[in-house]
Amino acid sequence: MADRIASFEGVIDAARQIEGVAVRTPLIESPALNERAGGRILLKAENLQVAGAFKFRGAYNRISRLTDDERERGVVAFSSGNHAQGVAAAALKVGTSATIVMPADSPAIKIAGVRRFGGEVRLYDRWTESREEIGAALAAEKNAVLVPPFDDPFVIEGQGTSGLEILQQADTAIDQLVCCCSGGGLMAGINLVLEAKSPKTLSWAVEPENFDDTARSLAAKQRVGHPKAPPSICDALQTPIPGELTFPINQRVLKGALGVSDLEAAEAVRYAFHTLKLVLEPGGAAALAAVLAGKVDTRDRTTAVILSGGNIDPALFAEIIEDRFTGAAA
Repeated sequence: MADRIASFEGVIDAARQIEGVAVRTPLIESPALNERAGGRILLKAENLQVAGAFKFRGAYNRISRLTDDERERGVVAFSSGNHAQGVAAAALKVGTSATIVMPADSPAIKIAGVRRFGGEVRLYDRWTESREEIGAALAAEKNAVLVPPFDDPFVIEGQGTSGLEILQQADTAIDQLVCCCSGGGLMAGINLVLEAKSPKTLSWAVEPENFDDTARSLAAKQRVGHPKAPPSICDALQTPIPGELTFPINQRVLKGALGVSDLEAAEAVRYAFHTLKLVLEPGGAAALAAVLAGKVDTRDRTTAVILSGGNIDPALFAEIIEDRFTGAAA
């Protein structure tokens, strides 16, 4: 399995693997948003996925393939929250245990979500400790299977099923697709689909402006990190460097990477609630934020936008939708 490479054929297989377990999320359209954008915007509502984010797709595609022996030993994962919940939910579905390494500053709703699905949480300080080291140590201690958040072929292929569904659900060709990006698993999975089935579609990654490791890596033509930055409200998108497996895929397919500010992400959360009647977390609204801020040209085009998650802290949500958010991360 270690030598396995993520592929479009793997995405097709993943679609079969998760069918009937993961939600086939709707592709929705808003006349108000179309008018504002000057073109058609097709929204893939992954905030309606199991555990509230796209992450369940990849987690279930990986964990459902455990052998009986591996299922007995359980899984370990590290995540700021959405992969954590996806892994915990998938582990519950297949009848195995899950231990999740999470930053102590993760939104309380995400920590509670993991525990609700029966996962055990191990908190750490994201600024002074390494989640990879802690996760590896726990996996060794428990003799458990480590399920990475993005650098795993089955995880990448599972996330790619969202892109496959978009092409199946759309009633027209997609001119461009805009998707949030941290480690790059969702972006890479979707890019495998676009490369194989819709190569003329322009692919755009979106990341917090101070966590622009994808943009820097594309410019450098190799994986690089970003300078140390203050926390962003896009807690799900604060990965320090693109993935080893994900970046080569994204490098060959992406048109570019766009940055959004916390204020722009907050505006997208607010717009989604008031106009689209959807609940999004800031990281899950990043792609929409890029569209609303005019960072991608949507006029006279059909643009698919990934709404990747809706697990937002209630206090932050209230602050944003009541227009009290000033730009400082919680």
